[in-house]
Amino acid sequence: MTQFDSLIFDMDGTLWDAVDSYVAVWDATFAEFGMPTGAVTREQLIECMGMPINEIYRSLVGDPAGADGFLKRLAENEDRLMISLGGTLYPGVKEQIPRLASRYRLFMLSNCSALGLPNFLAYTGLGEHFTDTISYGVNLQQKDHNIRLLMQRHNLTAPLYIGDTEGDCRSAHSAGIPMLLARYGFGDAPDAEFSADSFGQLAQMLLE
Repeated sequence: MTQFDSLIFDMDGTLWDAVDSYVAVWDATFAEFGMPTGAVTREQLIECMGMPINEIYRSLVGDPAGADGFLKRLAENEDRLMISLGGTLYPGVKEQIPRLASRYRLFMLSNCSALGLPNFLAYTGLGEHFTDTISYGVNLQQKDHNIRLLMQRHNLTAPLYIGDTEGDCRSAHSAGIPMLLARYGFGDAPDAEFSADSFGQLAQMLLE
């Protein structure tokens, strides 16, 4: 797999599991709006992983009239709380990311809030290994657009996107690049060119 010059990582379901923390963020926001907490479960959020936040809201809450105010506050709560709540890195991520960074330029791209990726890097201590990040919350653009933006910004000619959902795969292919499926994550992507059952296997494939 030495044909790649860079790796673009998804976050949730690829590098860590932070779903329980996201449930806490939703509950905090529900409470502020006088809505019943506990309305969103871990299982429901997992089903929505990889979707932009406005689509998640429509799927879980509906109520389009209240979407803007709720989503603005949800993003603020996520940015404020996730730096301390964090998540659990998948086995091998902490050890293998520095090794991958010695071979490839590393990037992160997600549908999270504006500070979601910086908070991830600060919480995990992995920031020094990544060249750049971009998320939906920064520019309200879909993943395929942001993949192309990273490619243009850093003159990437042969990147590989690493994610865990069919939406990730569609975005990568729309941007004209292949995908490696993290099978240990939250979804599936039958059309992905490559796949790995663990982060350790993923790293081994890319470092061989």
